[in-house]
Amino acid sequence: MEPLSHRGLPRLSWIDTLYSNFSYGAEDYDAEGHEEQKGPPEGSETMPYIDESPTMSPQLSARSQGGGDSISPTPPEGLAPGVEAGKGLEMRKLVLSGFLASEEIYINQLEALLLPMKPLKATATTSQPVLTIQQIETIFYKIQDIYEIHKEFYDSLCPKVQQWDSQVTMGHLFQKLASQLGVYKAFVDNYKVALETAEKCSQSNNQFQKISEELKVKGPKDSKDSHTSVTMEALLYKPIDRVTRSTLVLHDLLKHTPVDHPDYPLLQDALRISQNFLSSINEDIDPRRTAVTTPKGETRQLVKDGFLVEMSESSRKLRHVFLFTDVLLCAKLKKTSAGKHQQYDCKWYIPLADLVFPSPEESEASPQVHPFPDHELEDMKMKISALKSEIQKEKANKGQSRAVERLKKKMFENEFLLLLNSPTIPFRIHNRNGKSYLFLLSSDYERSEWREAIQKLQKKDLQAFVLSSVELQVLTGSCFKLRTVHNIPVTSNKDDDESPGLYGFLHVIVHSAKGFKQSANLYCTLEVDSFGYFVSKAKTRVFRDTTEPKWDEEFEIELEGSQSLRILCYEKCYDKTKVNKDSNEIVDKIMGKGQIQLDPQTVETKNWHTDVIEMNGIKVEFSMKFTSRDMSLKRTPSKKQTGVFGVKISVVTKRERSKVPYIVRQCIEEVEKRGIEEVGIYRISGVATDIQALKAVFDANNKDILLMLSDMDINAIAGTLKLYFRELPEPLLTDRLYPAFMEGIALSDPAAKENCMMHLLRSLPDPNLITFLFLLEHLKRVAEKEPINKMSLHNLATVFGPTLLRPSEVESKAHLTSAADIWSHDVMAQVQVLLYYLQHPPISFAELKRNTLYFSTDV
Repeated sequence: MEPLSHRGLPRLSWIDTLYSNFSYGAEDYDAEGHEEQKGPPEGSETMPYIDESPTMSPQLSARSQGGGDSISPTPPEGLAPGVEAGKGLEMRKLVLSGFLASEEIYINQLEALLLPMKPLKATATTSQPVLTIQQIETIFYKIQDIYEIHKEFYDSLCPKVQQWDSQVTMGHLFQKLASQLGVYKAFVDNYKVALETAEKCSQSNNQFQKISEELKVKGPKDSKDSHTSVTMEALLYKPIDRVTRSTLVLHDLLKHTPVDHPDYPLLQDALRISQNFLSSINEDIDPRRTAVTTPKGETRQLVKDGFLVEMSESSRKLRHVFLFTDVLLCAKLKKTSAGKHQQYDCKWYIPLADLVFPSPEESEASPQVHPFPDHELEDMKMKISALKSEIQKEKANKGQSRAVERLKKKMFENEFLLLLNSPTIPFRIHNRNGKSYLFLLSSDYERSEWREAIQKLQKKDLQAFVLSSVELQVLTGSCFKLRTVHNIPVTSNKDDDESPGLYGFLHVIVHSAKGFKQSANLYCTLEVDSFGYFVSKAKTRVFRDTTEPKWDEEFEIELEGSQSLRILCYEKCYDKTKVNKDSNEIVDKIMGKGQIQLDPQTVETKNWHTDVIEMNGIKVEFSMKFTSRDMSLKRTPSKKQTGVFGVKISVVTKRERSKVPYIVRQCIEEVEKRGIEEVGIYRISGVATDIQALKAVFDANNKDILLMLSDMDINAIAGTLKLYFRELPEPLLTDRLYPAFMEGIALSDPAAKENCMMHLLRSLPDPNLITFLFLLEHLKRVAEKEPINKMSLHNLATVFGPTLLRPSEVESKAHLTSAADIWSHDVMAQVQVLLYYLQHPPISFAELKRNTLYFSTDV
């Protein structure tokens, strides 16, 4: 049975907020797209599902963290003033119609709750009472008052909506309703006792148990169902749910009410009262929301939930994991027929008293996770980017909505596969009485969050238990209402007006940290989100034996539609016995972690923006500024003849009398000597000040270059090599050949592609070609160490492709239209060009020049 307050209502925005469904039912499929076989969860008996609405409870706080129901303290600035009078008033009517329909259902529910009260009171004074007067008053406390308030409100609002007039006013009705919320406060204060009393009375009195298990609720006037059976426990929850919903509808009404409308100040006042009420009851009730009452009468609350990828039977499955105060529950969304209310299916649960984390030794003994091939992940990204462009074109041309929906569905499928297959960091949990489970996460940040949340709850006095089938079904049923994360984190689930994220380069200086209680070896890492998951992008040097590290290190981080920056602070472990290079388990201890939103308005300024992230009592100070991709990808023609940076490669090699520039040879030699096994070499940013120091030394041809290189952090040396290629006045593979490279890589016929791609190499000037082949062989050697350094050919092509091919400013204007398009189109193709050569058998300069089999038409 669907929750009653959802049935038969128009699909309005505030209802959608509360009941947002997952697109396309993706949770029902595994990594291969096959529908999962359903079976009973571990720890439960096999039993048919009891079809009743989730018993408990609700989001009491309209401001609770992470939820989809958040409400601004005041209406969003600028929304109401910009409301078009006609459109706004029409939307008001739609919002009110939907609210009126749900109000009718709510009144019917209150009537159903009150129905047994009179006969129960009548028997209370007889020789055989079902309940005592005190029990009746406790269970039905304030229900009659709430019913009368809402009946009066409904009777006043109904004619105004039915005989709609653009000048209609009803703000005073909502203001009056809000002013009577004190009755709800009394109800909420008594709510827990009412539930416990009802449960005890059910256990001790069969007659009351029958009454409380099947209360008849009248259906709406236009409904086919004349009555529906609901439990008393479910109905007692309805008043708590109603306050949040009334607050949400007030927020919607304000959004669509012109500021000069007489209702506007009245609705504002009603919203203020409602929000103050919600805040006040949250002082007494945890805003994380009460779930179901345990047999002991304690409240089980939802602490955290989110989507995790589980390794199950050697395949990846997307799960929605719910952490309650005493149990971890792993669920998936059940497939239901169209229009039917969706529910979760429990896959397994572990009482927190029985949950343990495996030791590093046990983790090492576990089967290792094989990462998904990089080239397949990149292919998915390319498809997603292409589909995004198609959707934008279709919308710009005002194409059919069906075509847009079809493209969105395709994009979702690819994003879902990317989300499923990209995580590699293992998060293992074990039931001391049974199985072990393995989740894969994209970031150490998430793993730390889940581990900390569980360990914090385990500090309490927890007891082991087994849920009966009914208890498990009730708990699983409550998950749909309680969840704070409503949608799979993919861009196709976002509204069109949501920020697409930032594309370009984020410059971050990690200054210092304070708040450590004892000296330690400390460093920070930086992560940003990309395509729905987080990637580690930079790492400071380790500051030894200190409580106040001062790094002052600058990093340049590439953003691909990113919306968040994370900073994690670690204590470095130097005990080599604990290092496990073959697994992703990080042995360094996380001291603190924090996250900030990359707000385009704050970030997109030319000036540095200084901020502080607070984490577990630790404060990390950092500065950042953002450069959009179209600005940062400009190559500037240089008249400079001295130094090596920004000077044509032919000028440098002629001056040095070398085939490959000295800077390229020395940086590659140093990386191969001591950085080829460095995790994330070329991907992890070097410190910007170190890179600038090396740049100055190479430009000055300082005799201390070799000494400085041997002492410098290896990521800075890798960064200097990348900067050299990036600052060339024209790309290594030249502006002239750029269009041909783009056309050649798009050829379908392998033979034609081979001919074209080899001919293009032969067409390069000799210094460019020899340097390119020298770099190519080095990158192949780096990729041979992939099991250790985690840098595949694909990763290296992603790092170096745009650097070696990105055209000069004049060319870029001809080929690129916007920041997002750069990544969507040309950058993907640039990566593919370099990858083609990296995957090709060794290419010899002499043989390439000798070979005349390739076609020789001018490019």
